[in-house]
Amino acid sequence: MVRITVLGAGSWGTTVASVLTRRDHESLIWARNPATADEINAKHTNERYLAGFPLPDRLRATADLAEAAAHAELLVVGVPTGAFRTTLELVRPDLHPWIPVVSLSKGLERDSLSRMTEVIKEVLPGHPAAALTGPNLAKEIMAGMAAATVIATEDLTVATEIQRVFRRGLLRVYTNHDVIGCEVGGALKNVVAIATGIAQGLGVGDNTRAGVISRGLAELTTLAVAMGGEPTTLAGLAGMGDLVATCISPHSRNRHVGEQLGRGRGLDDILAEMGQVAEGVKTVHAAVRLADRHGLAMPITRTIHRVVTGEITAARAYDGLLRTHPAGHESDPG
Repeated sequence: MVRITVLGAGSWGTTVASVLTRRDHESLIWARNPATADEINAKHTNERYLAGFPLPDRLRATADLAEAAAHAELLVVGVPTGAFRTTLELVRPDLHPWIPVVSLSKGLERDSLSRMTEVIKEVLPGHPAAALTGPNLAKEIMAGMAAATVIATEDLTVATEIQRVFRRGLLRVYTNHDVIGCEVGGALKNVVAIATGIAQGLGVGDNTRAGVISRGLAELTTLAVAMGGEPTTLAGLAGMGDLVATCISPHSRNRHVGEQLGRGRGLDDILAEMGQVAEGVKTVHAAVRLADRHGLAMPITRTIHRVVTGEITAARAYDGLLRTHPAGHESDPG
C-alpha cells in the first residue's frame, strides 16, 4: 500500500484519486474549497465535477495543503496549469524528500513556456518528475469503461513503479521515455479541440472536422519534434489518441468552448458559464510563442489564437483557413 496525495479535486483529479483508492492505496485528495472536501468525506460525492458518480468510501479529502503534502509517498498534481507552480511552492516545505511527483495537468506555463514536468524539476529539485497523459475522459473512467494512459518520465525504472501503482482493471497503463512528446501532445490537442469544436458549432461537416484533426496532429507533431520529442510518440496514445478523444467527445471542455464560439457566443460568457478551466484557451498563447521561437507556421494554432484574443470571429477563422492558407505537400508541417 502506498500513501498517495492528489492535489486538485476537479473531475480528473477526483477520478484519479478514486482509481488509486480502489487499488487499495491510501489516497488523500486536496480540495481548494473546504466545502468540496467536506462533501467528499461526508457524502462520498463531488457533485460539481462528477455528478451522479459515487466515490469510494475510503477516499479521504482535506482542504489543508500542509496535511496533504505531509501524507504523500507519491504526489499527483491535478491543479490547472495557471496554479501549478504556486501550488508546488506551497507544498514544498512539507513534502518528504525524493518522492515522485506526477503531473495530470495538460498545458504549458504561459509566461515561461515550460512544460509541467519542467516546473516540477525547477520548484522541487531532486524529486522524480513524470506526466500522466493520454485519452482519459474522466466520466468514462468513473463509469468503468476501458481506457489506456501513459506514464512519461525519462527514468523508466521510476515509470515502471508508477505504472504498477496506477494500473487497475480496465485501465491499461503504458510507459514512455519521451516526456517532451507526451506533454506537447497533451497540451496542444486542447487547442486543436477548440478548432474542431468551432467546426461543429458552425456545422461545416465531418469532412472538415476530420481535416482539422489530421492537420492539427501534423502541427503538434512538428512542434514536439522541434522541441526535442519523437514523432512516433505523437502517433500513439499521448498524441493521436488524446487528440481524437478530446476533439470528438461531448465531455471535452475544450471542444465545448469551440462549439460555443462557432455558434457566435463570446468567450468570456462561455467560460463563466462552464465554471471550469479549458486549458486550450491558455495554452494557445504559449503555443504561438513556441511556434515563433522554432520558426513554424502552425496555421490552426495561430488562427485559434486570433479567435481567443478577439481579433477575428470563429466564422471568419474557418473562412480564412479554407480560402487563404495555401495547401502544399501533405508532409509539410504547415
